Amino acid sequence: MKLATTLAAVPLILLFASHNLVAQEDDDWASLERYREANAKLTPQESAENRVIFYGNSITDSWASLFPEMFPGKHYLGRGISGQTTPQMLVRFPQDVIRLEPDVVVILAGTNDIAGNTGPSTQTMIEDNIVSMVDLALANSISVVLCSVLPVSDYPWKPGLNPGPKIVELNAWMSQLAQNKGLVYVDYHSEMVNDSLGLARELTYDGVHPNQAGYQVMARLVDSAIGTALDRRQNHTAPNR
Repeated sequence: MKLATTLAAVPLILLFASHNLVAQEDDDWASLERYREANAKLTPQESAENRVIFYGNSITDSWASLFPEMFPGKHYLGRGISGQTTPQMLVRFPQDVIRLEPDVVVILAGTNDIAGNTGPSTQTMIEDNIVSMVDLALANSISVVLCSVLPVSDYPWKPGLNPGPKIVELNAWMSQLAQNKGLVYVDYHSEMVNDSLGLARELTYDGVHPNQAGYQVMARLVDSAIGTALDRRQNHTAPNR
C-alpha cells in the first residue's frame, strides 16, 4: 500500500516540479528587479524640486537616456520597460512610482496590449488597468499626465493586427477619462500620425518607436503638459478622485 501511494504521487511531484521551473522563469513577470537598485539609491527630493516619473514601455525606456538633453535641469526619471503591457505596469506601479513620491507621473501605455505581448487583451482590459494606475496615483496625491498611444499601422513583430483604429479608439477613451478625472492629457497621436494611421516616417525608425525627431515632438508636448500639472498642484486644483 505504501509503495502504491508513493508511485501514485510521482506524477504529482513531477507536475509540481515542472510548475516550479516555470514559476522560476516567470518569477519576475513584471520586471520588478529592473529599477529596484536605482529606486533604493534615490535621495529624498528637496522641497524646491519637482520629481516627475515617466512610466511606460520601450518608448519611455529608450527616451530616458535623452532626458538630460531634452529636459535640461529638470528632475525627470524614466521608469519604462521594453515590451511591457498594462497589467505588468500595474503590478510594479507601487514600487516604481508611488514609493518614489513624485509630484507627477507621465503614463504612456497600451500599445503592447494591442500587440498582444502578454496574451490577447480587450479594450476593456486595457482601460481597467489604466484606470487602476490613475486611481492609485490620485489616491497618493500624485498628479497624472495621461498620454495618447502613438500611432501604429502594423507591428513588425506581430503583423496583420491592424492596430491603427484600435489605437484611435483607446485614445478617444483616454481623452475622455482625463476630462472626467481632471487629468492633463497629451495628444501625441494627432501630431505624429500619417494618412494610414501609422507613425509619420520622419518621426520613426521602425514604424513603432520614435527616432530623435519623434522624441523632440513628444518632448515639446509633454513638457508643456507637465508644467500645467505642476501649476495645478501649486494652485491646489486637485484632480477628481
